[in-house]
Amino acid sequence: MTENSSTQVLAQELEKAATQAEERVSVASNWQLVWWRFKKNRLALFSAAVLIFFYLIVLIPDFFATQDPEATEARLVFIPAQALNLFDESGLHPWVPAVVGKRNPVTLRMEWQVDPTKKVYVRFFGSGFKYSILGLFRTDIHLLGLEDPKSEDKIYLLGTDRLGRDQWSRMMYSTRTSMTVGLVAVALSVILGVLLGGISGYFGGWIDLIIQRLIELLQSLPTIPIWLAMTAALPQDWRPDQVFFAITIILAFIGWTTLGREVRGRFLSLREEDFVLAADLAGCSRFRIITRHMVPAFMSHIIATSTLAIPVMIVSETSLSFLGLGIRPPAISWGVLLQEAQNIQTIAQAPWLLTPGLFVILAVLAFNLVGDGLRDAADPYGH
Repeated sequence: MTENSSTQVLAQELEKAATQAEERVSVASNWQLVWWRFKKNRLALFSAAVLIFFYLIVLIPDFFATQDPEATEARLVFIPAQALNLFDESGLHPWVPAVVGKRNPVTLRMEWQVDPTKKVYVRFFGSGFKYSILGLFRTDIHLLGLEDPKSEDKIYLLGTDRLGRDQWSRMMYSTRTSMTVGLVAVALSVILGVLLGGISGYFGGWIDLIIQRLIELLQSLPTIPIWLAMTAALPQDWRPDQVFFAITIILAFIGWTTLGREVRGRFLSLREEDFVLAADLAGCSRFRIITRHMVPAFMSHIIATSTLAIPVMIVSETSLSFLGLGIRPPAISWGVLLQEAQNIQTIAQAPWLLTPGLFVILAVLAFNLVGDGLRDAADPYGH
């Protein structure tokens, strides 16, 4: 009798839990449902964490840098990367191997090598050069610094380039530029795509005809020659921030057409739905119908599409800057850094200059995995 009672109680508790779960799902908003589905994708969650780390670097690149990215010293050219070690004989005590150099008797250039027998001790949240955090206050705290701030030793986690500049610090600053270009360009593309695609699908007629012919014209143009022509037309004396803004506009102008077509198709189907007709009969303006009723109905799809478009923008900016037609020095981006590795001789002497390519691959892969996860989570028929 006791065993039967325990079984009945357990069955009742399971039934109650199932009922509560059904009620929770039935009253949940669309965004909650998307988040619950997205959390089940472990790979997408990990990729989202990687992107959050990237954009943390975007906010405070100075904190992650170890040196001034523009500081040059001809004597310190092509210093190899120093591997960070967390433990030594005494336990947890971070250090990097020292670098020693000797002058080549033939070329008279300094040649550097890592000496693992000599240790340069470092510490997390150490002191370094002063910088401003978001323009609010100044500090000299960095993620990694020398244990003895008065020491003449330096940290080169990714080595130096042909001008003796610290590659790790330049990577942190270039991440801010390249990741921001992709995000801002996609934001502008989404605005253009939703606006023009929505107008085309909702109103139809001659407006739809003009917008669709414009989309077909832009999509028929060869992308790379158009980018090359438009970026080559930028004045050479423009400041880096002006070039940055121009590159963003160019990428957005080219990239909105696909989303515009998708939005038009969704509007053509949604404008005949009952909730849209009800809003029209209730006296809602067309602007309110579009912004408050139609666009939110597929906002999750727009977010997923935008997430998949950001890596395309990043690769486009990197390619243009690598060719010398995008963001130009003294501004720093991944493409600008990859310009340093354009010849075999440089790669042979300093293979660590190819590191920005790994950052590009990592960022693009993370965005694609997050975009796939969002697209699957936003699909009501996929679950």
